[in-house]
Amino acid sequence: MTRASLLDPPPSLSALQAAGPVALFIDFDGTLVEIASAPDGIDVPGGLPSALERLADSMAGRVAVVSGRSLDDIAKHLGVQMQVAQAGSHGAERRLADGLVLGELPQGLPAEVISTLQDFAAAENLRYEAKTHGGALHYRENPKAGDIAHRFAEEVAARNNLALKTGKCVVELVRKGTNKGAAVRAFMEQPPFAGTMPVFIGDDVTDEDGFSACDELGGFGILVGSPRETRARYGLASVSQTHQWLGL
Repeated sequence: MTRASLLDPPPSLSALQAAGPVALFIDFDGTLVEIASAPDGIDVPGGLPSALERLADSMAGRVAVVSGRSLDDIAKHLGVQMQVAQAGSHGAERRLADGLVLGELPQGLPAEVISTLQDFAAAENLRYEAKTHGGALHYRENPKAGDIAHRFAEEVAARNNLALKTGKCVVELVRKGTNKGAAVRAFMEQPPFAGTMPVFIGDDVTDEDGFSACDELGGFGILVGSPRETRARYGLASVSQTHQWLGL
């Protein structure tokens, strides 16, 4: 891993494309839109969906939004009609630009785990978010509870053979095998992504799997935001810089 402070800005997208076909895998929160205090509190620019469609069209469809949110949740913010490939639920849900579902739909959490997480959130003044593929404990509004939320989630994950995902003021339980790198690999086996150089753009630790997958497949990752240990090769300082680099 390298430090983000040592990462140079990436070459321009046009320069990369001049060298050969490129595929883009783009995180949502913290990359395309600013992080908000609550999942539904994000401010999505009105022109973002159409801008992403134009970008995908200019790249022969080789663009995918890859998010921890479910596909239904992404659709609430980007619209159900947006014709861009998408992966939700940390990559467990995958859909091509034409709407074709790629792979199996993810399993949700067992009912007893959901109840346990809900009870804990209520007791510790945390925000519980139910997801198609899992459940998340948000502590941005109560940051002092972060450590206990992580310890509790680790215990529940161990007891129930689940995987733990951590992010900015959030800890989440999902089924094992769920990660953004798996989504990248699944897309890269399909046209129009196959045979291209993959680039993953993201800000959070859950994006590291995407960075690694792209690196293994001959591409690289771009870390957005503050310096930290990362597998990304290049860095962009902010959401606005990401928009500029993408030409949105």
